[in-house]
Amino acid sequence: MKKNQLLAPLALLMGATMALSSCEKKQEVVAKNEISEENLTQIQSLGFSTQEAQKVEGGILVEGDILLTDEMLSSTPEYSMLRVGQDEQYRTNNLVSTSGGTRTITIRVSTSLPSAYITATDELIRRYNAENLRLRFARVTSGGSIVLTAAPAGSGYLASAGFPSGGNPYGQVQVNSGAIGTANASTYIATILAHEVGHCIGFRHTDYADRSYSCGGQYTNEGASTVGAVLVPGTPSGPDPSSWMLACIGSGANRPFNSNDRTALNYLY
Repeated sequence: MKKNQLLAPLALLMGATMALSSCEKKQEVVAKNEISEENLTQIQSLGFSTQEAQKVEGGILVEGDILLTDEMLSSTPEYSMLRVGQDEQYRTNNLVSTSGGTRTITIRVSTSLPSAYITATDELIRRYNAENLRLRFARVTSGGSIVLTAAPAGSGYLASAGFPSGGNPYGQVQVNSGAIGTANASTYIATILAHEVGHCIGFRHTDYADRSYSCGGQYTNEGASTVGAVLVPGTPSGPDPSSWMLACIGSGANRPFNSNDRTALNYLY
């Protein structure tokens, strides 16, 4: 998830850093962050936009907060996309298995994060569990199906996560606590973390077809693809300004589940 207010300062900081670097250093940075044509093709084949894609530890970050791991990039798509729409709720083809009935997903908050993130995690768990889904959530102090941990220094996003694999949730949410801060733990921070957990259990951005809806800037429609954007039946075909899975969020905003979010959650889980 991204916050629009961060983009300009981060861009200025990056420019200043590069200006101070030697020519040799600058060339090393460009080579390190360059995304190959093969990777670009893999990103597109998986149904994601290559715009603003960036190399990060463990894979490539797309759409502002979604980590495509090296394993996922090299995988072969097996599904066809059902629909490209406007601003409905979307899921990936990879979901968390609940074939055995109700399943509990445990979440651990790393000690690398401030205590406010424990408060926020308890609130996101309350929000999900209030929907009486087949997925239940619980916070633990060791282990954990999903671990919330500090993002690498210098990260340009608020938080990032990936998608389920093998019927299990994605196991890590990287959190940029320096950018998010510690205020409004039960509202703003809980919304950001609930959003990333949404990715971990298979949800895409509500406005994936046009991320400018919540992020501003240039209109971006990713178009048809072979995997990864399945319309959730019963969700609206028009804009949804308060969905918890919108790509970007304003500072201090709170997005508890709205009626369309609840429809999507209950349909899948």
